[in-house]
Amino acid sequence: MTDFVTHVRNRISDDREFVFVRDDGGRNRLTFAELDRRARATAVWLAGRGLTDQPVLLLYPAGLDFTVAFLGCLYARVPAIPAPLPDAGTPHASRVRTLMRDAGARLVLTDPAHASGLSGLSARVADAATADPDAWTPPALTGGTIAYLQYTSGSTSDPRGVEVSHGNLLHNLELFRSLARERPVRRLAGWLPHYHDMGLVGLQLQALHAAADLVFMSPAAFVARPVRWLELISRHGADWTVSPDFGYAWCTRRITDEQLAGLDLSTLTMALSGAEPIRAGTLAAFERRFAPAGFRPTTWNPGYGLAECTLMVTCVPQGQGVTVRRFDPSALQRHRAVPAPEGTPLVACGPVSGLDLRIVDPGGSGPVADGEIGEIWVAGPSVALGYRGRPAETRATFRAGDPALHGRWLRTGDLGFLLDGQLYVTGRIKDVIIVNGRNLYPQDLEEAAARANPAAGRSAAFGVRRDDGGEHVVLVQEVRRGQPGALGETAGRVMDQVTREFGIPLSLMLVPRGAVRQTTSGKLRRRHMRELFLSGRLAPLHAELEPAVNDLLETVA
Repeated sequence: MTDFVTHVRNRISDDREFVFVRDDGGRNRLTFAELDRRARATAVWLAGRGLTDQPVLLLYPAGLDFTVAFLGCLYARVPAIPAPLPDAGTPHASRVRTLMRDAGARLVLTDPAHASGLSGLSARVADAATADPDAWTPPALTGGTIAYLQYTSGSTSDPRGVEVSHGNLLHNLELFRSLARERPVRRLAGWLPHYHDMGLVGLQLQALHAAADLVFMSPAAFVARPVRWLELISRHGADWTVSPDFGYAWCTRRITDEQLAGLDLSTLTMALSGAEPIRAGTLAAFERRFAPAGFRPTTWNPGYGLAECTLMVTCVPQGQGVTVRRFDPSALQRHRAVPAPEGTPLVACGPVSGLDLRIVDPGGSGPVADGEIGEIWVAGPSVALGYRGRPAETRATFRAGDPALHGRWLRTGDLGFLLDGQLYVTGRIKDVIIVNGRNLYPQDLEEAAARANPAAGRSAAFGVRRDDGGEHVVLVQEVRRGQPGALGETAGRVMDQVTREFGIPLSLMLVPRGAVRQTTSGKLRRRHMRELFLSGRLAPLHAELEPAVNDLLETVA
């Protein structure tokens, strides 16, 4: 079997269903058979407009309308482009136009409630009610046929459309299936957005592939009241869930003792964590907090992946739990992983299975030994076809060449190392700050700032180039507005903590909540924050900057 449509249609039944829990607590349900029928009608509507092989942008709120539209695109051999639904008058609308131009999309599909608000984008509602699902004719599909375009979230560059084929999708979903070993997934629960690769592949498409029930909710509902996610797991007896580190941390901080008392997480056999750096402290705090609700340490499944490899590259199999090891921070700064009892904790992201993975010297001198930090390269059937309409970037990223590594390799841009068969991820090449020959990872600096002020919001660390050619560390930290004296005390605590741990000079800018930018999937946009800082477009509540940095900012004022 080479295409996702055939696989899904072989598993159609009225025994499995998708359940969307609305923000008002109501539920919308569609069985697999009903999903299939509506998808066929949508495919007939699309084919009737000559859209075969033409990309279509999907702008939907969270819910079943998106699932039907996405499946309809697959059934019609129309590459779907899942994207965030823009709010009227927000910058997201310009991003939508950028995606349409980049992909060459001629049509935007949305639901009836948002069609008028998106009229400026010429959005349409797929009037599948007028189409006969029995008139659907399966299109010719192969493993190499483009299934959809997954646009990267733009944390380090302009968004790029990753072309994911049916073969890529089937292989990656089979990797997920193999994680379960002898206990295949029966019911998934989650909140991740459908336009994020982890929400699309890890939740919706995984449920269809595994013929498992899915119960899900909107990301906004989760953020507003995080206990809703764990209530989905508890009430529906879900055995799988997926989330970035942020989701688990948010639950730990926000769920009350009274809410905790009503939860039962004992049915969970897998809780996947990925899509952003996985913090050992987050996992340990969640374990402690929700052990009374039946959460077991062996439920954790940390993993590593990226859209360019469909989703998953590595993940801890079911039942193994978390491996956290500590490493000498000074050795990490020299790109070596040396175990040290009191060192920096790193979470293992599991072994590689079904793919080939190498750690390669970023300078291009070939693979490095276990315990040496380098760029993560991946090869195998899950590696996507390339970037839509960007041949040069595709060659540079998906056709990586090295005399010691034959074949087609994906350069991930991420740094990590292998040790005892498991992958540890240390950061992104473009984010590393080099100070006096030391490689500093921004997430380590940000974690130190969080320890100094646990009540503070997000922070972003980055390097700026001094006149002498060296780099200086800048940290932009969110705080609540307060008296000038209180802000000065906060700045002092943060600077003391970071400089004590890393022995470096630091420039600090305190900004209001919400000023540290994120992508649609919650990743920090460090390079964008650096641009805002250097262009003077940040409005600080308080700042303590090194003289050289002050001089640099004055030149752009």
